[in-house]
Amino acid sequence: MREIAFIKQNKQKWLDFEEAIFGKSKKNPDEMASLYIHLVNDLSYAQTYYPKSKTVVYLNYLASQIYQKIYKTKREEKNRLIYFFKTEAPLLVYQYRRYVLYAFVLFFASVSIGVVSAKYDENFVRLILGDGYVNMTMENIKDGNPVAVYKSGSNWGGFIGITLNNLYVGVRCFIYGIFAGIGTFWVLIENSIMLGSFQYFFYKEGVFGKSIRGIWLHGSMEIFGMVIEAASGFILGASLLFPRTFSRLNSFKIGFKDGLKIFLSTVPFTIAAGFIEGFVTRYAIEMPHWMNFIIIFGTLSIISFYFLIYPSIVHKKINS
Repeated sequence: MREIAFIKQNKQKWLDFEEAIFGKSKKNPDEMASLYIHLVNDLSYAQTYYPKSKTVVYLNYLASQIYQKIYKTKREEKNRLIYFFKTEAPLLVYQYRRYVLYAFVLFFASVSIGVVSAKYDENFVRLILGDGYVNMTMENIKDGNPVAVYKSGSNWGGFIGITLNNLYVGVRCFIYGIFAGIGTFWVLIENSIMLGSFQYFFYKEGVFGKSIRGIWLHGSMEIFGMVIEAASGFILGASLLFPRTFSRLNSFKIGFKDGLKIFLSTVPFTIAAGFIEGFVTRYAIEMPHWMNFIIIFGTLSIISFYFLIYPSIVHKKINS
């Protein structure tokens, strides 16, 4: 069967599914389960005969929404917070995994731009970071501790201030997606170029290793979280640009809700990164090398597993 005939044959049924999912009328769990079975059959057929079609994406989205509706009552009986981080957020990350990929590609490209710019333009780092910060860092390098800036202030004051600032950056990454994703694009590029030029600056001054031991104690979670937050902003922007079969308003509502949930899933990691920066990073140079790398690779492994591997595990478990 041609795809256009397949769509024409099932279009009304899928519209009824949309009404059952997003409309005001409520169906009991048995009716929703029946809808889910029909939809999964259509999805399997589409995946077999039209694997690269947008129809597959559309049906996969409807199936995931019906699944969540079916288990809504069961979910409310459990700890809602546990369910959110254990199942709901990972499923959304899997569903929107291509936006996570886009965010990482843009991140690495922008970091590379920052490195190259700092290498070939001596004034670039000062332009990006400011004379005051560069001069202070130069003094710290002369004193033997290039990341001494993290020792300023109290533990709790640093933790709270840093965490609030990182949450602010994350909110901007997400909410600026409302400008067709351009705002998110700018925030991610700006911060990534800054990171690239910052790290090259330390490399040029011969203290790259010490900077890694300090900055990435908290940076593994902080930077990774920022990329995921940017992905949530791209989801919001795409919901406005590409509404698919939905009205633009309904598409925006879905994109906002899903993007917000993905953003919220990064919050514990942002808080953890702030805690490490406030309480641990100040001792980065003094602590043994092995402890530096256990913290760096440990935090990176945890957040990488949660956002890159665990979503596939949850998806396969639900669809098995």
